[in-house]
Amino acid sequence: MAAHLPGPLAAGARVVLRPLTLADADEFTARARESQDLHHPWLFPPLRPDTFATYAANLIEDPAKRGLLVCERASGALAGFVNINNIVQGAFRCGALGYGAFAHAAGRGLMTEALGLVVRHAFGPLGLHRLEINVQPGNTASLALARRAGFRREGFSPDFLFVDGAWRDHERWALTTEMAADPAAAPTAPASG
Repeated sequence: MAAHLPGPLAAGARVVLRPLTLADADEFTARARESQDLHHPWLFPPLRPDTFATYAANLIEDPAKRGLLVCERASGALAGFVNINNIVQGAFRCGALGYGAFAHAAGRGLMTEALGLVVRHAFGPLGLHRLEINVQPGNTASLALARRAGFRREGFSPDFLFVDGAWRDHERWALTTEMAADPAAAPTAPASG
């Protein structure tokens, strides 16, 4: 990793989790452009440095959000991203995750490791009690990642989020500190609903 980038928030065997910065624009947008076929129609990360600046500023400046980058430990190359959105403290202590792998890293287990690091960071230093993931039913890779990370399916929300020009149905998945501490206690989620 370059000296001007922040140090890691967490490190695993193959990935490092660190905060997103404005200095990540060139590599992030290049990886996003390479990954358009993988991401469409589920995700639309910024493809140009000017749109990245707005995206990054939103994540950096809003205290209810955290923009995190997944970097390959060996090379420092960006493998993906995980954003913690809609962070609410107080009695709720919850955040909603959004994530994406970049094409060169997809299918290699890097995001599974990264999501585990994000969960530990959110339930540790951030002090959250619950994390939620909302996934379109056809996004099988994202659903599989949520399942592997120990999230349970809690329901189905029709017309839940505005994505790619339309209101899209989403499955709702969640993980609490109790479930993370005792994965055997988490109920097995049905495949569809």
